[in-house]
Amino acid sequence: MKRSILGVLIVLAFVAVGIAAAPPLTFTYSDVHANKTAVETDTYGVNNTGVIAGDYLDSASVQHGMILAGKKLTTVNNKNCAAILGTGGIAFYGINNKGQVAGWCTSTKTGLFEGFVYSKGKFTAVNFPKSNGTEATGINDNGEVVGLYLDSANVTHGFSKIGSKYKSIDVKGETNSVAWGVNNKGQITVYATNSSGNFDSFLVTGTKFKNINNPNATGGLGTIVHTPANNGDIDGTYYDSTGAEKGWLLHKGKYFDVVDPGGTSRADGLNDKNELVGRYGSGNGGGGTGFKATYK
Repeated sequence: MKRSILGVLIVLAFVAVGIAAAPPLTFTYSDVHANKTAVETDTYGVNNTGVIAGDYLDSASVQHGMILAGKKLTTVNNKNCAAILGTGGIAFYGINNKGQVAGWCTSTKTGLFEGFVYSKGKFTAVNFPKSNGTEATGINDNGEVVGLYLDSANVTHGFSKIGSKYKSIDVKGETNSVAWGVNNKGQITVYATNSSGNFDSFLVTGTKFKNINNPNATGGLGTIVHTPANNGDIDGTYYDSTGAEKGWLLHKGKYFDVVDPGGTSRADGLNDKNELVGRYGSGNGGGGTGFKATYK
């Protein structure tokens, strides 16, 4: 089912030259279902050929990894992963243009989160050294992987992995840093919790952290950043004055709402072809529906 909506962001910041307003973008939305019997579909990543990575719950509410190319579904399970409802099951989050997928699951052996890269039927472990759990959520075409890990005190930190080398990523002065996505320039999206308990978002280039909080995030929870595309676009989620969750797109320096007409939504994956994916409705067993949006 396809739907169209005109997304216009009104910037409410007064400057010396007056009020700046973004030109409109037109978003066209379509639902994404893993298959006809899936009771929930989560779409987290999309590459330049339109292949979507995520997960779905089957009719028995068992979670499976999902790679969806058009209507062709590849269901992926791992015998070392706990195949249970919600976040305990296997999930794919990032996908690059080589078809390599980053994800994580709960280990049946340790009970900890374990990250991995899945490619051509093979899982390669991604686990930050001496951590209490690792989630891999982003991967670029160079094979750099990003995500989060828990230290011995179960405090969250972001990380990057290039080859066999891991690097911890933290936002200075804030806690519970999370790295989500990485583009081919090595720019990494990171969000963290500030002293007020709200989310702050950043684009990290080398050692430079650039704040990219959405100005419409007035609901007290802040801004969560997700995927940085190679063309400069970035997407994520923010919370409005009512606390409602809304997707956003940063395009040519302007913020646009990404809200599927089906309901409150979040924006997760993004490619270089003006396509993004996300979910509307409640997730983790609540019957959420994945969506794909194109914009121009």
